[in-house]
Amino acid sequence: MTQILRRRLARLAGTDAIIEALPIDTGATRLFVKEKCDPDTVLPTAEIAAVDGIGGGLVIDVTSKLNIDASLREADLFVGKNVGVAVWQAEDPDNLRAWAMWHASRCGMTAALILCATPDLQVDDLIETVAAKPVAGLDLLMLVESDAPLGKSDLPLALHPFNAPDAPGKDRMSVPDPDRFRAPFGAFVLYEAMRQRFFGSARAAMNIDVCDFLAPAPTSVFDRAQSAASGVVPLVGQRVYPWALRKNKRAKFMDHICRPFDVRATHSRWCIAPARLPENAALRLVRVRDAPVSNPPQMYWRAMSLLFPETPVAQIVPKSSLIEVPDLVRLAEDIPGKAPLRPPAARFLAGPEPAPSEAHTTVVTCMKNEGPFILDWIAHNRAVGVSEHLVYTNDCTDGTDVFLDVLQRKGLVHHRTNPFRGTKMKPQHAALAAAAREDVVQSADWVAAIDVDEFLNIRVGDGRLEDLFEATRGANMISATWRLFGNGNIHRFEDVPVTEQFFDCAPEFIRKPHQAWGFKTLFRNIGIFRKLGVHRPKGLNTQHLSHLNWVNGSGKPMPKTMFRNAWRSTPESIGYDLVALNHYAVRSAESFLVKRDRGRVNHVDRDQGLNYWFRMNNNETRDTLIKRIAPAFRAERARLLADPDIAAAHATCVGNHRNMITRLKARPDYASFYAQLTSARMERLSRLHRHFGANVFLAGPDVIPDSLIEEEVAPDLFFTVPGTPPAA
Repeated sequence: MTQILRRRLARLAGTDAIIEALPIDTGATRLFVKEKCDPDTVLPTAEIAAVDGIGGGLVIDVTSKLNIDASLREADLFVGKNVGVAVWQAEDPDNLRAWAMWHASRCGMTAALILCATPDLQVDDLIETVAAKPVAGLDLLMLVESDAPLGKSDLPLALHPFNAPDAPGKDRMSVPDPDRFRAPFGAFVLYEAMRQRFFGSARAAMNIDVCDFLAPAPTSVFDRAQSAASGVVPLVGQRVYPWALRKNKRAKFMDHICRPFDVRATHSRWCIAPARLPENAALRLVRVRDAPVSNPPQMYWRAMSLLFPETPVAQIVPKSSLIEVPDLVRLAEDIPGKAPLRPPAARFLAGPEPAPSEAHTTVVTCMKNEGPFILDWIAHNRAVGVSEHLVYTNDCTDGTDVFLDVLQRKGLVHHRTNPFRGTKMKPQHAALAAAAREDVVQSADWVAAIDVDEFLNIRVGDGRLEDLFEATRGANMISATWRLFGNGNIHRFEDVPVTEQFFDCAPEFIRKPHQAWGFKTLFRNIGIFRKLGVHRPKGLNTQHLSHLNWVNGSGKPMPKTMFRNAWRSTPESIGYDLVALNHYAVRSAESFLVKRDRGRVNHVDRDQGLNYWFRMNNNETRDTLIKRIAPAFRAERARLLADPDIAAAHATCVGNHRNMITRLKARPDYASFYAQLTSARMERLSRLHRHFGANVFLAGPDVIPDSLIEEEVAPDLFFTVPGTPPAA
């Protein structure tokens, strides 16, 4: 029969402080004091060492060890026992019982010391559950409670998904106020106090929580600690999740059979043999201070849905990151009646890789009032080897939709009306969802979402897609990183191809603004991902993870940490050797007036104002490499214009664009805006991006002092401002 005992930590009389154990000899101690407590009233000789501890209080650290009154120690209760030391934060009481059963039956645990960071009523429920079904092999269960909060001062209740390390969308969560009684545990030096008061004479003690379970091992972790020279065995935990839970069922340990493939972080804990610890050793949450560790770690699993029982799995971890852990699947299948739900099989569609010269490529895009630029974009794409264009439009007033209808009749594009209305989706997202069902996408060897202001700049061979595919044979995703091209101080709109008009651009290696390294991705539509995305396909089918061969613009493998949702390059993944994506986001100042007026297809609620121009108009250096494809482009453009219907439609769009510029410049607000765009100040700033921090691009150009740019700028000048809310 399991003996159940309760013990309580106490406050220091007359203060708002909490002692780490019951009253102690204050001549040599470590104790926590809340922020508003005067430490002199608690321990006059103490020296405040750091800000840490319970509720963010002050830590008064006077000695390396606590000195608990011998009369208060209860070490005899744990003599010779293998103790599990854990924190319990109101998880399902049945889980604590399952935790005790697992470690008693499989790991040799004979006693448990549970620090209850939870209100008394829930502890009563816990005792009732354990008493009703005693745990075989567990001699003693001691519950230690506290009147004072043990949680971190800046976090909400522990069960809120904001506290889930892998939870997606934390920036969009509605987070309750901090709750120090229910927040994640933060009183880490209590482990040392509990060692001295309770388990200092135990045979061995392991520190994992009641949502954790040790992986089976030939030798128990308690025996390993006994034989370790310093008495310490490190424990390394990995977060695991269910794939899904049965309806109206709470998660159990054996439902946790998956882990995120792209998470490297682990949780450090320890198992000790107290009698073998060095004299000055002190216990903390993740380490044993002043105790050398020479033993290899032992693995344990952290069952995350036990920590967040009220939250669906998809809200504490992206489902697209989960892969099965074979060892956990085998463990679950070995327990009768505990079979977990497993990921459904995803169909892999890949056949033989098409020959580079025969690969069929479809480009998908959205347009609104882009008429003057359609001809050049189509001609360029056809010159580099794009086979098909699928274009979605909405609310065009400049002839864009009419021009595309002409091109569709000629067999040059597939034109669709954007189906976003009534869907609550952004126009671009609605178009991509619809595009996935189109034959022209499903039958393609390669697919990419490339906009009308983006031009593939293939730097290998003759500058064609077949040269890129040949250089990256075996890859099924190729990301081309943006090169931001500015207006080159060209303010007037001319009917001249952008690839033959704008050559001033950002340097290749420039990390700010963060849009500078956005990328677009050519990918084979073979079932590795479930849907199209703006920058890359989304919804990774992790069963096919081993088939994914994603390379950057230099043909080098992309890191696994980018597989799920990356949309921009990093210093580790950047590459332009084989391909770049020339991004003419601003074009001329006059054309930018029209761009601002028609709005955006993705971030529809954000104005393309001066801040956008400042970020995207980068004229520091020059790049003319796209001229490699110029002869083929000019020939294709001339062939298209030889068709009178195409020539007439293009001329109409150009005329409408000029008329729209005239109307906008006649408005006082747009006239003022145009004057700002074309000012000497903005021209100067467009060549100084490398000198600005990220917050400058968020705040906008007005935060930059005139004095900084009026004189010659030193090569090592760096200017930034405090953090500001994201700007449009």
